[in-house]
Amino acid sequence: MEHGVSAANYKDLVLFLATAGIVAPIFKRLKINPILGYLLAGVILGPFGLGRFIHAAPWLDYVTVDNPAEIAQLAEFGVVFLLFMIGLELSWERLRLMRRLVFGLGAAQVIGCSLVLAGGAILLGQPPAAALAIGAALTLSSTAIAVPVLAERRRLHSDAGRATFSVLLFQDLAVAPILITLAIVGRGHGEFQASDLLSLAPAALGLAVIVLVGRVALRPMLKSVAKAKSEEMFMAACLLVIIGAGLVSQMSGLSMALGAFVAGILLAETEYRHEVEVKIEPFKGLLLSLFFVSLGIRLDLSLLVAKPAVILGTVVGLLLVKAAVVFGIGLLMGLGRKAATEAALILAAGGEFAFVLLDNAMGAQVVSPAIGQAVLVSATLTMFLIPGLAALGQRLGRKGAPAPVSEAPAAAGPDRLGPEPTGQVLVIGYGRVGKLVGDMLGRHDLPWIAVDRDARLVERARRDGRRVYYGDAARVELLERCGLATARAVVVTMDAPEAAEAVVAAARGARPDLAIVARARDARHAARLYELGATDAVPETIEASLQLSEAVLVDIGVPMGLVIASIHERRDEYRKKLNRPDALGGKRRRLRDASLR
Repeated sequence: MEHGVSAANYKDLVLFLATAGIVAPIFKRLKINPILGYLLAGVILGPFGLGRFIHAAPWLDYVTVDNPAEIAQLAEFGVVFLLFMIGLELSWERLRLMRRLVFGLGAAQVIGCSLVLAGGAILLGQPPAAALAIGAALTLSSTAIAVPVLAERRRLHSDAGRATFSVLLFQDLAVAPILITLAIVGRGHGEFQASDLLSLAPAALGLAVIVLVGRVALRPMLKSVAKAKSEEMFMAACLLVIIGAGLVSQMSGLSMALGAFVAGILLAETEYRHEVEVKIEPFKGLLLSLFFVSLGIRLDLSLLVAKPAVILGTVVGLLLVKAAVVFGIGLLMGLGRKAATEAALILAAGGEFAFVLLDNAMGAQVVSPAIGQAVLVSATLTMFLIPGLAALGQRLGRKGAPAPVSEAPAAAGPDRLGPEPTGQVLVIGYGRVGKLVGDMLGRHDLPWIAVDRDARLVERARRDGRRVYYGDAARVELLERCGLATARAVVVTMDAPEAAEAVVAAARGARPDLAIVARARDARHAARLYELGATDAVPETIEASLQLSEAVLVDIGVPMGLVIASIHERRDEYRKKLNRPDALGGKRRRLRDASLR
């Protein structure tokens, strides 16, 4: 039986998977951002790389991409998923707390750099509309490269890191208005007309539909899927939300990425936020890597040979102009000199959205293809320099002391919980036991976050204003989304032994220094939890018998002090018996006790 699909049809897919499976691990081992590897691989595999030599060496056809347009079409979903994830990380409360940096420093950077770069383009002979499009595209920096670089260098919570993140946040918010402006300019052939404002009506209607449907139907839909307790159904629902919102946005004349971004914001305040993040992260990572490969494929480095002065001049000019503007604005906004210098260097390069904006501008005939391609080559070359610029900025700002992020108290209510706290206690399981643990932590003014897989429990807790999320805490990715890196302790209150063991193992593997207290069914289960790394395990049967003993001793007249002392002594005997010295939990407990002395 013959099939209609040949092996050649899968060549481009195999090349990409080989790139993702080989290039990324190599670059990570070399401590180089894998995105740079994807860009470089795209350049090599594309028609402007090895593809140029196929006529001389036909065998190169096996290792070059045949259909860049098809890859680019699929790669656009990388931007869609990226903006969705950015939307998930936002909330109105978070924007309010960061409003000075986001809407002050961020807005000033976008406006200032856009005007200066556009002015430079006009001086070089570009018409005003094209100059504004080029200036806006080059103003945006690379969120996909800068944020991971800052995280790897542990600079996200420094003054420079917070300022950089705030600017990138505003840039992400500014993409949609810029795209709308480019669409209007394109319809007016480079000039604004009053009638062009009517073109905003379908766009406004599409956004209104996304917001309205999202407010009314999003949470009930995810709640219904969560009750089914099916991983596949939940993943399908997440993909439906992203792609559905993107298609509605596209049919309204906007970009799919904008619709996905709005959907992400709508989901950000729900109890399903972290579970959605975990489900979508692999798709985002794979599609975003394909996006960067497609950028490299389209990068014609022959322009660097044909016009070296223009390309290199644009690279140097872009870095100098953006760095100078950000540095000046940073000083005016109260950043220290070192923090302003570090932020300026990280934000000086171009970003991935330059491709999106310039593609739209060239498609709308606002920017000529020749100029647009030259600008894209220059912007991409600056993206290769971001890790080096970050290292230089860190060296110059090394003496700058990091400052904690200020946070205001969160308002009550399930949708106004504010940003995630740091130094919190993670309560895994929010049934009767978990709820009591949360109440006791609250009485001592200790921040806490709870996770549960029962959608009904989560919904009730959210109505009471509790910070409870839906998800499977046995996956370390979800624990990390809930702040495992900064958590003071994890309390496992689940009554299912296997589930409790999976959570303890995941948490201990990610945080060797973490205090983990787990609920155990009996003595055997407690011993197993200690082996997996629990610092303390509380067997229900033993604890119940100790409480009964305490009650009867007090009732028959034994002094309370003697009763409490004997109960504590007996509890310690059980703990020493169950938590053997060779168990992982025993080792961690000894290390903790030694550090407290």
